[in-house]
Amino acid sequence: MRYCAIVAGLVFALLGQSALGSGNVVELEIKGGIGVATADYIISGIEHAEETGAELIVINMDTPGGLMAPMRDIVQAILGSNVPVATYVSPAGARADSAGTYILLASHIAAMAPTTHLGAATPVSLTGDDATPDTDENQGDDADPEDKSTPGTSMERKVLNDAVAYIRGLAERYDRNADWAEDAVVNAATLTATDALEMNVIEFIAADRSDLLRQLDGYEVEVGSQTLTLDTSNVVIDVHEPDWRIRILSVIASPEIVLLLGIIGLYGLMYEGWNPGAILPGVVGVICLLLAAYALQVIPVNYAGLALIIVGVALMTAEAFAPSFGALGLGGIAAFVFGAIMMFDSGVPGFGISLSFVITVALIAAIFIIWLMTYVVKMRRRGAVSGRDSIIGGTGQAMQDFMGEGKVWLEGEAWAARSTVPIAKNQQVVVKAMDGLVLSVEPAATTESGEAQLQA
Repeated sequence: MRYCAIVAGLVFALLGQSALGSGNVVELEIKGGIGVATADYIISGIEHAEETGAELIVINMDTPGGLMAPMRDIVQAILGSNVPVATYVSPAGARADSAGTYILLASHIAAMAPTTHLGAATPVSLTGDDATPDTDENQGDDADPEDKSTPGTSMERKVLNDAVAYIRGLAERYDRNADWAEDAVVNAATLTATDALEMNVIEFIAADRSDLLRQLDGYEVEVGSQTLTLDTSNVVIDVHEPDWRIRILSVIASPEIVLLLGIIGLYGLMYEGWNPGAILPGVVGVICLLLAAYALQVIPVNYAGLALIIVGVALMTAEAFAPSFGALGLGGIAAFVFGAIMMFDSGVPGFGISLSFVITVALIAAIFIIWLMTYVVKMRRRGAVSGRDSIIGGTGQAMQDFMGEGKVWLEGEAWAARSTVPIAKNQQVVVKAMDGLVLSVEPAATTESGEAQLQA
């Protein structure tokens, strides 16, 4: 009986694992611009699905596009997945533009919600210029002047031809409309969900996730060299959330956040330089600048714009030290605004920056830096507040009657004092000199106006 119980337990455990493996659907999400953080998240989600033996992976997508390298990483992960991947453009009104079109065509199953669209997959260079310019200049002698899809330079032709071959290969892998896929690259063609279904670009139109899973129940899909039949009738949805590292990367890999981190970092180091020993501003400044530098490695930027931002901050700082009736300050604000716009004007969908945000940050930065500089100048003009320079000339109070050696109270401490004239207890005295830790003092007299004067 004991052996029977052990065998029964093992069988039950194996059946339980089998049921779990065939009954969970891993749900992922692509929302906004596709960057390095997006690729890491999708790849980790696919790995999670493979480890848990999931029946299906559903990627909910709503994206304007993104960077080419992370998109290719996502496509490679989907193509190499042992678990079928269904990319679902949702909710209603969502889109799968640019890089999103490649990901949709690379998936084992392509589905869209009503009133969604896809397409416009023309590659964009890091300078923000389309790889298919609309001018006839710089085109070869053999180029057709009526063919506006002919790129103008050798590099543009390479980029375009590579993209065409890439997207056609993805479409042909699952017998989808490769001609339309090429048109999406060459002429930035787009399709609605209904048109995409009619033109064999996608397989399903589903109102929501439940409708999609209902339609997929019993559907045969090729994964690698195998043909699998999906069983999605009674599945458990496993929503895969990004880990803390991906969350942090997603937050800082944003033009707005990079701009704020850079400003905070510069201010922190500037304040630490003007007030050595403050420590906290310097530490915060270094951390923010390092985070900004890391983010600049994973998003497209124009470094001429970065130089303009630094010049703008320098001009606003100079306005506080050398007042120019606003010329330096206004020039700094203008340089900052144009620099921020140029810095993130890459033309890559999902990685632009709002003009209103830039202007607001520039004005706040200008006000803060002018206030900070004014405060620092006032602190310097106030003179010493501690040490020898702050003691000489200071006013204290006699702790006893004395002439010669005695004690005075000054700056919260008792000091040894020396005087050549009689000093009464509690009398105000003025420090004239300091010899080591002994103060040379003289009595202070108060006139009717209340000003302290030395006794003759």
